Amino acid sequence: MAGQGLPLHVATLLTGLLECLGFAGLLFGWPSLVFVFKNEDYFKDLCGQDAGPIGNATGQADCKAQDERFSLIFTLGSFMNNFMTFPSGYIFDRFKTTVARLIAIFFYTTATLIIAFTSAGSAVLLFLAMPMLTIGGILFLITNLQIGNLFGQHRSTIITLYNGAFDSSSAVFLIIKLLYEKGISLRASFIFLSVCSTWHVARTFLLMPRGHIPYPLPPNYSYGLCSWNGTTKEEKETAEHKNRELQSKEVLSAKEETPGKGQKQEPRSFWSYALSRRFAWHLVWLSVIQLWHYLFIGTLNSLLTNMAGGDMARVSTYTNAFAFTQFGVLCAPWNGLLMDRLKQKYQKEARKTGSSTLAVALCSTVPSLALTSLLCLGFALCASVPVLPLQYLTFVLQVISRSFLYGSNAAFLTIAFPSEHFGKLFGLVMALSAVVSLLQFPIFTLIKGPLQNDPFYVNVMFMLAILLTFIHPFLVHRECHTWKETPSAIA
Repeated sequence: MAGQGLPLHVATLLTGLLECLGFAGLLFGWPSLVFVFKNEDYFKDLCGQDAGPIGNATGQADCKAQDERFSLIFTLGSFMNNFMTFPSGYIFDRFKTTVARLIAIFFYTTATLIIAFTSAGSAVLLFLAMPMLTIGGILFLITNLQIGNLFGQHRSTIITLYNGAFDSSSAVFLIIKLLYEKGISLRASFIFLSVCSTWHVARTFLLMPRGHIPYPLPPNYSYGLCSWNGTTKEEKETAEHKNRELQSKEVLSAKEETPGKGQKQEPRSFWSYALSRRFAWHLVWLSVIQLWHYLFIGTLNSLLTNMAGGDMARVSTYTNAFAFTQFGVLCAPWNGLLMDRLKQKYQKEARKTGSSTLAVALCSTVPSLALTSLLCLGFALCASVPVLPLQYLTFVLQVISRSFLYGSNAAFLTIAFPSEHFGKLFGLVMALSAVVSLLQFPIFTLIKGPLQNDPFYVNVMFMLAILLTFIHPFLVHRECHTWKETPSAIA
């Protein structure tokens, strides 16, 4: 890392962290915003005449239609949050950083302006605004993840940190809620967020590359402010040099992983991996745990209202507590640290036993996968107990589980499948899990309708489904042992 480039790298890192922390993953703060929307009588016209006033602290009649409408908006937003990962990644790969960020700014600014100028009479516009907000946020995250390439050996730590910051940006809606309770209007808060787009534009041209940040970083690499003094030819030459270097490293690593001397391992197609048992169980693992997280966040306001007996002062207190715990930026790096330590431990054992390094890397993912399932099971158990004070523990387990979930997902796909298929497999697993996440709305309707606001049977069903996710780390563990005993079985 060049000495004169260090201040620019640090500025890019910190402003990127602020961008992800303050603007990218706003969707996860949905419960705080729902509280404000209800006080502003959004979708109140769907409620019957027997529905009590929203601000009545002594009790509030349950409004099924209003809750269903908010749940449907969150369902669409969370679906777009995952499903758009694949096309957003394509836009970033095809059109590079500047174009991707300008598209992100357009979606983000349009969404915040729509929310700023909506009212109870035009609440239906939230169906347009929230998906646009999530698309802008995903593009912000994707364009910022490459900043890890600037820091060499700390690359994985910084990527994990950015994912944690993305989760933690849910606190922004908490701040909007607290300001609303102090007399600052919803319109004023979202106009301020819209004005912040000027900062995003300035950062795009002053602190971000026009193309991609290569890895490993070539000598004398320049971007942002520094790139205006350089030539595009030099940048292209360094990028080509980097690509050749990476390709040579991949060839060498492939030779090291060849099972047996003189044997040739034929390359497998993308679909052979996408239709494999390993990928299928990983999809089940991710989809079940993610669906439970989305259902919990999307229905939290209704859940707390029922547990608090309609006492909106208590609902507000617990909504604030939930938002305060959503600092995944503090939890996310621990998962990466766990996997790195385990990988180092298994590598030492591999040198002694002569085991495959690929098998060693895969083995290091097993504890992380199992721990994520265990955390989610504890989170589901606590959420199923209708005791309000216990929900503080539920909130803590929820944010730790979610932080582990996405870190483990990316790490497993990186390790368990060839690098040339990572982007497609990552996009595919996120898109398919997004389709599964659409089930949260019919499940919410089931709870509100036939189950008469009693989520007991749904919770039991989810706990059984979460138990099934332990099959994934078990199969990976068994596969690791097979590899150690018969290296030729590596796929």
